Amino acid sequence: MPIHTRRRIPSRFAFACAASALGLGCLVGAGSADTRTSLRMAFAGASTDLAQRFAPADAAARVALGPGGADVRVAGDLMDGVALRVEALLAANPQARRIHLTSGGGLVEEGLALGALIAEHGLDTYVPDECASACTLAFVRGRARYLGTAGRLGFHAPYEAGLFGQTFAVDASPERAAYRDAGLAADFTAEALAVASDDIWMPDAERLIRAGAVTEVVEPDRFPDSTLDDDDGPEAARAQVLRNLPILAQADPAALDRIAAWYRDGYRNGRSEADAFDGLRARANDHLRVLFRRADDATIRALGHAALAASRAVGAGDGDACEAIAGGDVVAIDEALRHAAHPVPSLPALIVQARRQNAAPTEGAAAGDDARPRRHARRPPARCAARIAALRQALDRPAREAAAEVRGLLLTEAPQVAAIAAP
Repeated sequence: MPIHTRRRIPSRFAFACAASALGLGCLVGAGSADTRTSLRMAFAGASTDLAQRFAPADAAARVALGPGGADVRVAGDLMDGVALRVEALLAANPQARRIHLTSGGGLVEEGLALGALIAEHGLDTYVPDECASACTLAFVRGRARYLGTAGRLGFHAPYEAGLFGQTFAVDASPERAAYRDAGLAADFTAEALAVASDDIWMPDAERLIRAGAVTEVVEPDRFPDSTLDDDDGPEAARAQVLRNLPILAQADPAALDRIAAWYRDGYRNGRSEADAFDGLRARANDHLRVLFRRADDATIRALGHAALAASRAVGAGDGDACEAIAGGDVVAIDEALRHAAHPVPSLPALIVQARRQNAAPTEGAAAGDDARPRRHARRPPARCAARIAALRQALDRPAREAAAEVRGLLLTEAPQVAAIAAP
């Protein structure tokens, strides 16, 4: 949401005139240029005021205290009352030292008020995802200003929004002063506020650091996860899991619910985003591998062909991805095929097929939900190449024998590679 500024309408007459027939009746027959200019200004003021009056009541950002009370979470539009809610939360929780900001913008007054609170309490600011428009006015007041590796800051000129989507240019002096007082470079501020109000400029991290807007770019394991800041309910957690791992849309719904519950509990307990993502992958893989272990020979051979196609898609240059694929990482296989837009074999279809062949959830699936997060260690590319070669050789064998070997290569806890031939 772009920057909005709140300007009061100039006079009671101006409001009445502009509001009558949406201001058009007053404009008809207007005489002098000065009169037409005054009427246009009146219409702009009335239109923006009406837009604010009729804005949805639930449009404002969600404000919440993070795990352990160490940080404040603000996610959503910076509309009326957001700064006051943050102020009340800080008064009740003086131990808070950091604020997470995820917002597309909102009212300039709210951005400035929130920034003043941040400065007053000496808070660090952190953007894990996106902070644009009026949100940047709050972010730059942080004592330390952290940007996640996937985070973005967006800048443009301020404007007023009308009731029917119109935009009206306004003076950018308050924004310019806020950026200057926060120590941003003058040339950066000038460039940021020169961007048209219907456009957005998202500088790269190097430029942001050079301009003084960002103190440090941080990895996702630095701070507690913020991905559920706008909504930490069960449905939101489920949606976030599917957004990260779309392959689970074809998984057992009960397993998906367990994985989402684990993810939600971790968010509430301060697990980092990196550990959360690793844990999601581990649990997804454990569930999907259990499904495939009980699948018929034709499905297993198709999984083997999917792994070969995925290995070709990633190539020898990506050793981590190759190692994961060769070890039966179903999520890695799916990601490689999706990235390459590889239509055959269809891994989602194979999962549906495997589910039909599983009469009931297995003990392995439940145990997988307790798996610890694990990252793939770097291993020599030659090892991966040998495992892929073994898979290729296995698929050249008669159907039943091929399925048995593919199971051993892809679906055991420790892949059987003792007798792998050189590629």
